[in-house]
Amino acid sequence: MRIIRKRAYARAGFLGNPSDGYHGKTISFIVPTFWAEVVLYEWETVEIVLAEADRARFRSVYDLAQDVALHGYYGGIRLIKATIKRFVEYCDARGIRLPPDNFSIRYATNIPRQVGLAGSSAIITATLRALLEFYGVDMPLVIRPSFVLSVENELGIAGGLQDRVIQCYEGVVYMDFSKEQERILHGLPYYYYEPLEPALLPQVYVAYHTRLSEPTEVFHNNIRERFERGEALVVETMAEIAELAAQGKEALLQGDVPRLHTLVNRNFDLRRRIYRLPQWQVDMVEVARSCGASAKFAGSGGAIVGIYEDESMYRELERRLAAIGSRVIRF
Repeated sequence: MRIIRKRAYARAGFLGNPSDGYHGKTISFIVPTFWAEVVLYEWETVEIVLAEADRARFRSVYDLAQDVALHGYYGGIRLIKATIKRFVEYCDARGIRLPPDNFSIRYATNIPRQVGLAGSSAIITATLRALLEFYGVDMPLVIRPSFVLSVENELGIAGGLQDRVIQCYEGVVYMDFSKEQERILHGLPYYYYEPLEPALLPQVYVAYHTRLSEPTEVFHNNIRERFERGEALVVETMAEIAELAAQGKEALLQGDVPRLHTLVNRNFDLRRRIYRLPQWQVDMVEVARSCGASAKFAGSGGAIVGIYEDESMYRELERRLAAIGSRVIRF
């Protein structure tokens, strides 16, 4: 029996986010500690196996309420179903006739839920990789991020392209989503994606809250509406955030860690200027900064990323952030 096993990893937006959803620029890197894995094998019918996150049996109504509060209403089944549907549509549009081979597919993930580490797109990316191998379909790498985003758009999941780009390319990637960079291939847009050497990164940490979470849809509140109607504060702030990524690429190539430290902090300060941020998420950034580290949101909120100087500072980050319910990792 042919068994296909594919993984996609969590990511941290290092600089420039959330401008990726507004024709901006970002730098992101993979967080290999956390992953989503899909296992696909030949089967008599097409079967999607329920995972723990898809459970429908609870000890009590209070258990159900707590589960929804922590994980939301949806597990990964809808993500896999939507990916398969969009994959069939992509192949049909390209004149690719899929063989009559069926499969059973299951997923598992250890990516913390709803803290902005791109858990949903990881499941979709891993599923896409498994489908491409199972059916022997060649989808150019440059358009895979847009394919993944199209799946999420169908499900009403908000977000920009950076998550899907870094999860498809892996490592560290600089991305330019400006309109001038847009190209279309097989009906899907792609932009300028430049892999960078991971060794260029300074000592970085990621911290995430272990008890509180917030769906991406909540975080992206009304910024889209304000941007599209041309509100000067939002448009200008997004442009400035995007420019931080371009400056960050230059600083990475030059090994200028103090400048990167400043850029990371500036990224959060600009974001705070236009978004309504929950205090518990702001507290994570402020506590990390009080330790001497830089800090900004790693994604939509609930996780932060930054630079630390040495072992002593890292231990202080662990201690101080643990006191407010957050776990710190490095790699």
